[in-house]
Amino acid sequence: MSLILADVNTAVEPQGLKTNLLGLSAEKLSDFFVNTLAEKPFRASQILKWIHQLGVDDFDQMTNLSKPLRERLKQVAEIRAPEVVSQQDSTDGTRKWLIRVAGGSCIETVFIPEKDRGTLCVSSQVGCSLDCSFCATGKQGFNRDLTAAEIIGQVWIAAKSFDSLGAGKDRVVSNVVMMGMGEPLLNFENVVDAMGLMLHDNAYGLSKRRVTLSTSGVVPALDRLGDVSDVSLAISLHAPNDALRDQLVPINKKYPIAMLLDSARRYLDKMPDVRRKITIEYTMMDRINDRDEHARELALLLKDIPCKINLIPFNPFTGSSYRRVTNTALNRFRDILHQEGYTVTVRTTRGDDIAAACGQLAGTVNDRTRRSQRYQQEQQVAPVRFVG
Repeated sequence: MSLILADVNTAVEPQGLKTNLLGLSAEKLSDFFVNTLAEKPFRASQILKWIHQLGVDDFDQMTNLSKPLRERLKQVAEIRAPEVVSQQDSTDGTRKWLIRVAGGSCIETVFIPEKDRGTLCVSSQVGCSLDCSFCATGKQGFNRDLTAAEIIGQVWIAAKSFDSLGAGKDRVVSNVVMMGMGEPLLNFENVVDAMGLMLHDNAYGLSKRRVTLSTSGVVPALDRLGDVSDVSLAISLHAPNDALRDQLVPINKKYPIAMLLDSARRYLDKMPDVRRKITIEYTMMDRINDRDEHARELALLLKDIPCKINLIPFNPFTGSSYRRVTNTALNRFRDILHQEGYTVTVRTTRGDDIAAACGQLAGTVNDRTRRSQRYQQEQQVAPVRFVG
């Protein structure tokens, strides 16, 4: 089922000079009240609760603030979430939103319901500044980083969509994964601020184990992350050696596997709990990275890394020449890893009937890189090489 809420081609009105409080971290919000309004820092806690726990974006409804303060806030501040253009509901319960951000481009956000949790897949960039060969997002090119308000706004939109904000209401979004459009560590400050709000007791109050950042391997930023956050970490690996990963994940040419795994170890070393494990994400494509020798090589590569492995069957998208791994190859690959002592899960494909499955998010990107145009041209002349 699809619900169209706005015209995807409608231009976005220029934003005013008011400060958007939606994306301000607790510290920045406190600074705003002290330095801009000459108010006490505790006002930040009040506003956080109104916005993120009660879903209020109208200052007049904030009844524990004095009327003069509410009037001053209306003059210098606003609470503005991105605009929902459309909502699609899959037959399996998955929900996808197309969300317009400043500048007119659109991003996508996906909610995946399961028995014991509800996971929201959040985007961090308009398009992606990387170009992984098996991902639809990268083929759309890149426009810009999302603001902190546009990132946390996706959580706010999802929670309001399920009417789960407000006193005494059950939490629907219990987990957040930074696995949507974009590379989170290339939008470091805004992603860290948004994740801080996800974790903050006066905002969404999620456990650090229920907020996961997934990275393709921006090593300098990953080294910084452990100094400012302790969320769960996932590594988008997808290959057991540099030669293959160079083809699938081009940033590997700059930060090869050994360098990336060393950085991941350093991240774990900074964590307060010693039992933490990294999730290794491995998208499987038929006769590309799904052979028995790949499984054995992966097992050897990760032998000193505290990790669990998530195998992800490739989800086709328009223009891609890759094929989904066969069930036989997937099961054999999993069994080899099991025999080597690894905890292995296979990601169930969800939302593929609305193009909401892993690797399928595309949005509507005003591409500044011309990558989308080059990709269309290359697909006409460069066939995929299979192995085995």
